[in-house]
Amino acid sequence: MSDFFTTIRRRHSVRHYQADMPVEAEKLHAILESAISAPSAGDLQAYQIGVIEDAAHRAALAQITEQQFISEAPVCLAFCTDAEHSALTFGDRGRDLYALQDATIAATYAQLAAAAAGLASAWVGYFDDVEVTRLLDLPPNLRAVALLTVGYPAELPEATTRRRLDDIIFHP
Repeated sequence: MSDFFTTIRRRHSVRHYQADMPVEAEKLHAILESAISAPSAGDLQAYQIGVIEDAAHRAALAQITEQQFISEAPVCLAFCTDAEHSALTFGDRGRDLYALQDATIAATYAQLAAAAAGLASAWVGYFDDVEVTRLLDLPPNLRAVALLTVGYPAELPEATTRRRLDDIIFHP
């Protein structure tokens, strides 16, 4: 039990990566397997994951997102919703909420798997949807909702201050 909690506490957003250390194929595969193990509404997995390893694509993503560290990380994962896939089963709620939840839960599993594998990551949510869609050549049914950089850290950031539990929980 403590290994899981240690992994959670060890995970911090990293924005500087060791350029000369690629992510091993086995570790990337394990991260992706962890992502698709995430729970999803109706087990539909209403998302797709883009794996961007090409330096030119990562550099272009860094430019359009204004997040330069994307080009430093050897891997960037693009988590994309497939809202219409979810809507076929769950209607508007599937389209508007469940597909988004499915993709972001998968991204969270990937982020924790990266930490467990001794890698670092950073979640990127600030980007222009239209530009990312164009760059990744996404079909009309997919929408990128999160980017996740993955690589070996060139920094070990200090833990950030978190809100107190009493400030967050409530009991109705």
